[in-house]
Amino acid sequence: MVKRNATVAVVGAGDFIGGEIAKKFAGEGFTVFIGRRQGEKLQPLIKEIEAAGGTVFGRSLDARKEEEVVKFIADAEAHASLAVCIFNIGANVNFPIVETTERVFRKVWEMACYAGFLTGREAARVMLTRGAGSIFFTGATAGVKGFAQSAAFAMGKFGLRGLAQSAARELGPKGIHVAHFNIDGGVRSQRRPDPSDQPDSTLDPDAIAQTYIDVLAQPRNAWSHEIDLRPWTERF
Repeated sequence: MVKRNATVAVVGAGDFIGGEIAKKFAGEGFTVFIGRRQGEKLQPLIKEIEAAGGTVFGRSLDARKEEEVVKFIADAEAHASLAVCIFNIGANVNFPIVETTERVFRKVWEMACYAGFLTGREAARVMLTRGAGSIFFTGATAGVKGFAQSAAFAMGKFGLRGLAQSAARELGPKGIHVAHFNIDGGVRSQRRPDPSDQPDSTLDPDAIAQTYIDVLAQPRNAWSHEIDLRPWTERF
């Protein structure tokens, strides 16, 4: 592993996609800063990355709180230049619209959209000083089409996709690569394994994370700004 003098910030380093992204970038030699609301849950991931020879710093982070996002990004930048910032908060809920409370809607919007704005803004502020860097947003099918009983989630993810599109147009000409990753399908886990008669019918978190590495390697004369990831059995 060749150590890089650069950091990757992962906002929303959960047990599946976010954790695999952190491991992939650590394996590429980046120092990774990982954050999630219950920071104590990061310990298994930290131990795994360190055991593989990677460098990682974990933080408790509520990405809906401006001061916490500002500090998290500043800490990552202070260690070494922030090369990549990945926003990976989900916030999926399903309620009939008449049963969607104001509290549920506001919380989902804050997690899926507002937190993405705070993260992207702070990453852009430090990357613009160098005219280089990558900001990646993890989206979902709900950000492309709103399903029944997903009003709150769809509005949050539609907002995140709009943020990514706007930021890509504004920051791309300034040397910053902004991309939105549409995760279109169920993600594999111990609770959600592939059915025996349909191998690879769910998205493998490791394969998703590899796509982030691949997009990072794109030359700026052929940047992708939106990438769809779906298993071969998924309708779209």
